[in-house]
Amino acid sequence: MGRLRRSRTHHAQRDVHRASRTRARTKDLDQIQLIDLDPKNRAALEAQPIDYEKPGLAQHYCVECAKYYESDAALKSHWRSKVHKRQLKQLKEPAYTIEESERAAGLGREGKRPTTSTVPPISTEHDVET
Repeated sequence: MGRLRRSRTHHAQRDVHRASRTRARTKDLDQIQLIDLDPKNRAALEAQPIDYEKPGLAQHYCVECAKYYESDAALKSHWRSKVHKRQLKQLKEPAYTIEESERAAGLGREGKRPTTSTVPPISTEHDVET
């Protein structure tokens, strides 16, 4: 019988460290979707007044990642990065709601069924070329 794999094997994984780090905690996905991506809030975040406390004087901000950058070149290289593209992919999914969690726990309303207008009609005809 071979030896068992040791636990605590995530010591060198960058994403695990970033996710568990609380000193530089970023916004959660639902906060970004519901607040920051609203057109009025997005315009305000992209055109912030100069703030000497933030990186790049708060002039180079990525709204999707909720992160400030030092320069315009750093922001543009971030837009091409895999981290940014992964965040965009995660933001395309709808936010996890309280109602969805209650339905998963079996606490949803019984009479709530999808209406015929929300369900697309099923086509029974098949296009067969002769």
